[in-house]
Amino acid sequence: MSLINKQVEDFKVQAYHDGEFKEVTLDDVKGKWSVFFFYPADFSFVCPTELADLQDNYAKFQEVNCEIYSVSTDTHFVHKGWADATPTIGAIKYPMLADPTQELSKQFGVLIPGEGLALRGTFIVSPEGQIKAYEVNDLGIGRNAEELIRKVQAAQFVYEHGDKVCPAKWTPGEATLEPSLDLVGKI
Repeated sequence: MSLINKQVEDFKVQAYHDGEFKEVTLDDVKGKWSVFFFYPADFSFVCPTELADLQDNYAKFQEVNCEIYSVSTDTHFVHKGWADATPTIGAIKYPMLADPTQELSKQFGVLIPGEGLALRGTFIVSPEGQIKAYEVNDLGIGRNAEELIRKVQAAQFVYEHGDKVCPAKWTPGEATLEPSLDLVGKI
């Protein structure tokens, strides 16, 4: 079953964000674009490389009015401990959501049954809280923040220009397509 256009359900979780603990709810997410970036666990191997890549590109996400929410089934205390122990994680400026109850991981369909860990799920969510794009990877397959930014920009373009679509490898400023009978078979 596809999650495209699924409304994110109400949630309330603790987060570690910029040196502080805070609560994050669906209301905090609404009103701007969001990326929910699920990863298996703190103090692991591929995860810090992905979270660092997101931080390295965080300003670009902010420029397009998109917030990053990294999510693991660890607690917010573990997120703080990881940030304190690892300079790469300590540099993160986006919210790190804690999902020890596994409710978010279940809601987004990335919980690994019986393991209490999340798959590497990436979800682009509209300002109204609808999932517009997603990708789920197995545990050993890392993701690319630059490609994720491109996908966010494409989702935003289609959202704003519903009569046009973005072809493969589209980036802002490039030509888009306007589906029509005349275009069929001529690309």
